[in-house]
Amino acid sequence: MKSEPIEIYHPRRVSNLGQWDIGDLKLKAYGLVAEDKEVESAMVTLAQSFVRQDVLPRVTDEGHDNGLGFVIIHPGELGVSISAHWWIQGSVLCQHIYRKLYSATEPMDTVKRPVIACVWELALINAEQEAWRKTMMKREPSPSAYMDARVDFEAA
Repeated sequence: MKSEPIEIYHPRRVSNLGQWDIGDLKLKAYGLVAEDKEVESAMVTLAQSFVRQDVLPRVTDEGHDNGLGFVIIHPGELGVSISAHWWIQGSVLCQHIYRKLYSATEPMDTVKRPVIACVWELALINAEQEAWRKTMMKREPSPSAYMDARVDFEAA
């Protein structure tokens, strides 16, 4: 076991960035920011482009999607992460991630570095799975109720 210091937990601010309709996907968009960082308009543009160019083909290839999901734009301490999530087969959450260190010219290879999420993003992912379970995994699923259900915390 390595003896490197463990990162100290400090809550990160969560914001609602609205709903995006991209291709056949309806996505809730969230911002999640480290201290002294912000979701810049260029990051929103990058995230929407990432969904359009990289995520939509994966959604099509995977198939059986519900056309619903969420995106997290996370300017962290070292770089920005954009994670796009979509639901398939009624109960399975798929994900594709874009990660780029602020100091890098190219994004990280998320295939060779199979990150799922950081502790702050996991709080949002958990809230979304609870919303999915409560609004969609019942006799009469309600896509509009799912899209209206937002996290009820301001920091993760």
